[in-house]
Amino acid sequence: MGQLAARGHQLTPRPEDAEAIVVNTCSFIDPAKRESVDAILEMAAYKKSGGLKRLIVAGCLVERYREEIRRSLPEVDAVIGTNELDSIIAACEGTPASSIPLQPYLYDHETPRVLSTAGHYAYIKIAEGCDHPCTFCVIPQFRGRFRSRRPESVVAEAERMFQQGVREINLIGQDTTCYGEDLGMREGLALLLGRLARIETQGEKWIRFLYAYPNKVTSKLLDTIASWPALVKYIDIPLQHASEAVLKRMKRGGNGDLFLRLIEKIRRKIPGVAIRSSMIVGFPGETGADFEELCQFVEAAQFDRMGVFSYSDEETSASYHLDGKVDGRTIYNRRRRLMAIQRKISRARNRGLIGREVEVLVEGPSPETDLLWQARMATQAAEIDGVCLVNDVEGRAPRAGDFRRLRITAAQDYDLVGTLLEANGGPFVIL
Repeated sequence: MGQLAARGHQLTPRPEDAEAIVVNTCSFIDPAKRESVDAILEMAAYKKSGGLKRLIVAGCLVERYREEIRRSLPEVDAVIGTNELDSIIAACEGTPASSIPLQPYLYDHETPRVLSTAGHYAYIKIAEGCDHPCTFCVIPQFRGRFRSRRPESVVAEAERMFQQGVREINLIGQDTTCYGEDLGMREGLALLLGRLARIETQGEKWIRFLYAYPNKVTSKLLDTIASWPALVKYIDIPLQHASEAVLKRMKRGGNGDLFLRLIEKIRRKIPGVAIRSSMIVGFPGETGADFEELCQFVEAAQFDRMGVFSYSDEETSASYHLDGKVDGRTIYNRRRRLMAIQRKISRARNRGLIGREVEVLVEGPSPETDLLWQARMATQAAEIDGVCLVNDVEGRAPRAGDFRRLRITAAQDYDLVGTLLEANGGPFVIL
């Protein structure tokens, strides 16, 4: 979007008004593939009902099914893989693409960019690709080897975003905790977080990172998060399972006992931290005993947030060739049961917050109803966690991007409900 806007093209959210439509796709799991194909077909219809002249398909689906897309979807005028983003202008304008050999793509602070998020929060990708051999994952095949942006580039982009009014920055990558290793840095993520926390801003700021690999969570990293108020006390650490046997087949290593010790260490070093994880159920070879071990682990871990994925058998992944496939009904039931365990944990944790005052970042009117506003605590990441619903306001009316205090008055399974307090009230607790 940034390159197109810099070229002078006008962006529109209305596909019926567009002359060129770009469908950015995912092919990580089957539902994502189906959603991507459905979106392509839906957009192709605007060649008949709208002003669409060129339809471009981009992203991981192209990496997996480039020739199939060209052969079976004649409505598509151009395809752009994950390392071909610089050809977006030629694709949309219908001009010849550059003949320069492709290089592994990695944007920097000088790359034109248009924020697609609300103005008060944004994402910064600090690395691309992955070197881990997880058997269920196809990301290394499509995204390539792990490569980090230079810290100066990340800091420059963050400074610009804060100057533009962004209040919360989320650092992302396929594995953020490996940041800097390819540049010869030790404790690269901790060093980067420290530099970002030192950026001077008008008012408060939040900085978080997502997707930590368990054996890369170091004491230095935890101490850095604990030391800086701007670094939110939130760790997103996808563990995927707790059974040593399943984790071995995943080529991840570890076990539930090791993970519980890591969780205890995180909570000891960062008081008030929220820990989010994700699990996969139904991985090939997962027995009933393995699943019971996972359930017991989740009960013991008491995660603040957790997501559960049903295993998707992708033909290009290493796990596709493993035996011991789990049937779909069993996978469905296991996912429901594990989420029921986490729902109970989440409900109890939320109820424990009733009556407390916390700092929140105001998001704006609730997308569910005009009668409520929506906000988030620092321990609620945008788009993946629950939210705080505001049903009463004291003092001036809220504005998106405000940091305010919220008195929690009610709790749901994943969301909280409360009263927004005076903007210049007394002390608060950062949760």
